Amino acid sequence: MVFDFLRRGAAQAVPEAKASATGRVVAMGTGGVAWSARDAVSLTRNGFLGNPVAFRAVKLIAESAAALPLVVQDSERRYDLHPVLELIRRPNPAQGRADFLEAVYGHLLLAGNAYLEAVPGAGGVAELHVLRPDRMALVPGPDGWPVAYDYTVGGRKHRFDMTGEGQPICHIRAFHPQDDHYGFSPLQAAAVALDVHSSASRWSKALLDNAARPSGAIVYKGPDGAGALSADQYDRLLSEMETHHMGARNAGRPMLLEGGLDWKPMGFSPSDMEFHQTKEAAAREVAIAFGVPPMLLGIPGDATYANYQEANRAFFRLTVLPMAAKVTAAVAHWLSGFGGDVVEIRPDLDQVPALAAERDQQWARVAAAEFLTLAEKRALLGLPPMPEGA
Repeated sequence: MVFDFLRRGAAQAVPEAKASATGRVVAMGTGGVAWSARDAVSLTRNGFLGNPVAFRAVKLIAESAAALPLVVQDSERRYDLHPVLELIRRPNPAQGRADFLEAVYGHLLLAGNAYLEAVPGAGGVAELHVLRPDRMALVPGPDGWPVAYDYTVGGRKHRFDMTGEGQPICHIRAFHPQDDHYGFSPLQAAAVALDVHSSASRWSKALLDNAARPSGAIVYKGPDGAGALSADQYDRLLSEMETHHMGARNAGRPMLLEGGLDWKPMGFSPSDMEFHQTKEAAAREVAIAFGVPPMLLGIPGDATYANYQEANRAFFRLTVLPMAAKVTAAVAHWLSGFGGDVVEIRPDLDQVPALAAERDQQWARVAAAEFLTLAEKRALLGLPPMPEGA
């Protein structure tokens, strides 16, 4: 009698469900809440808030991607007015289109993960919000796929259930070869270069605090040519140096040395002269990790591109557009799960100034191809088919 419920459960038909054969292995390997492998808060504080190169690289990519014109289309037409366009234009009362997309791209660059929350409304999705990645934790199910997301702030936790038909969270993650649930941030790849660049900046600051010149040595010679200072004399000498001869406000102040003391200045060594070059090399490595040509960040000594225009075109083609295509495709697929029309969101390449020359050449080349039909030409240019009767 005690185990009757087991027999009843075994007698019930189990609905067939399709799942990956490796899902159970992934679920057994993670188990419980899958926490991020890196501390996103420390990476953001040291890399973005404390390093000008990484800060500018993230701002340049996020603002450029957020400013891309977007089009909404399906297999039949391109829409000038659509609920998805209106939702992206004003996703929530506190953010506009540019602020919202810049936050999405920024979190993806800093943490390797971006989380979007959908607030349901009468006609589908009423609002979209960007959630901080450092507060999110993925909860995997028995098959390895996420069944919930926990959002924790100040000891309070809210769980988003992902088992329903319309999923409230859209998780966009960068590629990570060794993590099944979280993405890999460019800040993690550039962590060593960031430390080198920040250490070089601190070294330069310390040099400025010491009158912006290398330190020297005070040599004491006693009456017989050799001797040692007493403890009181040594402490007094250190106090005089720190008070009257160190720091930016004391730069250039003459030094008064008493009998037996002699100042021996120390010049820059070859390693000191190469220190600035090491800092510039670290800055180039940070820019490379984010996919930004160093020329666009004002880093000297880089002649990879012939001119600024070519570097800007490569930046959009190799960095901005792939990230924008990844994010817009994920958002379009996610929003279609709320019962709306299945549409495609994509950047409008014809309205990107950096790609104007390339697009003009492509339009001219496709238009001159007489062996192509009108439908094939529109497909090559990324346009939907002509409506019937047009």
